[in-house]
Amino acid sequence: MLHQILVILHLLGAVTWIGGHFVLVRVILPPALRSRDPRAIVVFEHGFGKAALAALILQIVTGAWLASTWLGGWSHLFDFSVPAAHLVLAKLGLLVATLAQAGHAFHSILPRLKAATTPEEADRPLRAFALHAWITTVLAVLFLIVGASIRLGGPL
Repeated sequence: MLHQILVILHLLGAVTWIGGHFVLVRVILPPALRSRDPRAIVVFEHGFGKAALAALILQIVTGAWLASTWLGGWSHLFDFSVPAAHLVLAKLGLLVATLAQAGHAFHSILPRLKAATTPEEADRPLRAFALHAWITTVLAVLFLIVGASIRLGGPL
């Protein structure tokens, strides 16, 4: 029963993380780029950022627990005779990339977006944020694909 609850919580975190990023890149970002006005992004990030962080933490905690189960313990992480080992390593790599992206966006790009007072000042940070948002969204989808492969024996 605990395993099923962990999977459900992990999926709820994934839905929140991926769904929020799809809304960002497909709904919020395009008009902001066209108008060179970062305010909609700043407002969205202020609200979604807290939910996204909670979802990411939920995924890390439940993912670590589930990965330990799939591996038969963390000591088997590099034992490639364990079918899930390479997939768990792939998810850990995606996690590192995601955390690097999120950290850079939060500490470097968002402050510049918030400080921009003219469309000209907002142009570069908007384009940098758009690139970060798309990369983070692609990483999120890759997380999903690798996770499904662990559970379902998918394409990887």
